Amino acid sequence: MKDVLKFLEGIQKNNNKEWMEAHKADYLKAKQQFEDIIKNLIEKISDFDPHIAGAEPKKCIFRLYRDIRFSKDKRPYKENMGGFINKEGRKGMDGGYYLHIQPGQSMLAGGVYMPPPDILKKIRQEIDYNPDPLLSYMASPDFKKYFGSFEGEKLKKAPTGYDPEHVNIELLKLKYYIVVHRIEDKIVLGNEFPGYVLKVFNAMKPLNDYLRTALDV
Repeated sequence: MKDVLKFLEGIQKNNNKEWMEAHKADYLKAKQQFEDIIKNLIEKISDFDPHIAGAEPKKCIFRLYRDIRFSKDKRPYKENMGGFINKEGRKGMDGGYYLHIQPGQSMLAGGVYMPPPDILKKIRQEIDYNPDPLLSYMASPDFKKYFGSFEGEKLKKAPTGYDPEHVNIELLKLKYYIVVHRIEDKIVLGNEFPGYVLKVFNAMKPLNDYLRTALDV
């Protein structure tokens, strides 16, 4: 991961096309290394989560180039490398595992991020009808150790059709269902990093299982 972090440190300081063109070889090297990491993770995760077996690495990795057409921020490149491991690739909506590498801001995440209304409705319905597996997961040692809580935006009021006094109203207010575990650069650069990632991803599997049950996949 040293070459990946080094390249990203460079792009943070020099986010422009001229610098990128002068360091294209460094970019291609870092890009290939990151793709190799995602490929390896797919193979290893498949051992404990067969649902994602066969995912294509290239389809799981997000582009480095930013869409700046409608943005005030005209920096041409993202300052991180990210991959969402899901059988449908980075656009999958049935639960997956996200690796985000960025100097000083790397993280591991999982679940369903920014689902469309029909998928969000199904997840909320599952929480309403069958909350126990999710509540048990949230009380588990792994959840407390690596995540602590769900992250992301919430509705200010109860979702349409739900009682504001619902016993699990705070879970129902969530706009997406993800857990996040932040990691320091020294861990990213350590020899134990691949095993550490798999340990944290394994701790996310019960959440993905629950979400897939909600979506009937």
